[in-house]
Amino acid sequence: MLGHFSLGILTGRLFDAGYFYHSMVPGMLFAALGMFMTSLATEYWQLMITQGLMNGLGNGMQFSPALSLVSTYFAKNRAVALAIMASGSATGGLVYPTIARQLLPKIGFAWTVRVMGFMMLAVGSCYCLLLRPFLPPRKSGPLLELRAFKERPYSLFLIGIFLICLGQYFAFYYISTFAVDILHLPYGNSINVLLVLNGVGVLGRIIPSYFSDKYTGPYNILIPFCFISAIILFFWPLVNSEAALYGWAITFGFFVAGFQGIFPAALTTLTKDMSKVGTRNGQGFAVVGLGTFIGPPIAGALIQSYGGKYMAAQLFAGASVFLGSCVLVVGRYSVTGWKFKVRA
Repeated sequence: MLGHFSLGILTGRLFDAGYFYHSMVPGMLFAALGMFMTSLATEYWQLMITQGLMNGLGNGMQFSPALSLVSTYFAKNRAVALAIMASGSATGGLVYPTIARQLLPKIGFAWTVRVMGFMMLAVGSCYCLLLRPFLPPRKSGPLLELRAFKERPYSLFLIGIFLICLGQYFAFYYISTFAVDILHLPYGNSINVLLVLNGVGVLGRIIPSYFSDKYTGPYNILIPFCFISAIILFFWPLVNSEAALYGWAITFGFFVAGFQGIFPAALTTLTKDMSKVGTRNGQGFAVVGLGTFIGPPIAGALIQSYGGKYMAAQLFAGASVFLGSCVLVVGRYSVTGWKFKVRA
């Protein structure tokens, strides 16, 4: 996840400079190569290199330029466009685990992973051929847009997003282990819960983005979705049955997907000069990557230190998201003041 988001600090500037394909094509090939090399891995350190490093860097080389490209094409319906694009991650969260469940017993680990690699090559070849830069390149300029951090709305937004990501991704890493360790569900059922959490994300990304474009603006709908996500995390310790866990996963999955689908559009609205959108968005994605990288290990350490109990980690996640949501409120105030009926 760190490479997936944080490499945007470099690839965002490459996008602005007109080197879109120089980042996308090698990234697609490197991510697919990581999958093929994973099929040969027999040691943990080999998985760290192939999945953690190669696949992470390959995806990171594509993520920020692709989102920034879509942002430049749309002004009126930008949130919906980005949400449709982001819903691909939720779709992948359904497709790839399903492939693994179906093929692992039949053809084994190595060829199952290779099938995934061939899928990545096929789909990646299609989008690399179809995507086209819209704006003329901006060759001159620094690698980083450090002046952006002096803008109060931009800095407050990134602080809020960092805190939210610190807690929000904990559920994606630990909901399956919670199902097994605390609720004593079979392993297959725990994977089903994770699939539900991912699958709801398709609607969770698109529906709020539609209302964002049509009525409210991305910032105005992002804030309540984040607060509701925090409240749902605070209720997680009360889940004590399989049915309750499915209900919790559906509810949390919808609202957290709303955050994931809307925050790129909200971040883009803080950039007035679209020739700098890649650089500024890339810096923002790097902050997201840092939060997603730090948060789950902290939660895991809390679980371990409390003897396998999840409540401390769940409360940490909820508190992080709640605090980040409060910072977003301050950031929104720095943009519009206390005018609640203003699109933002």
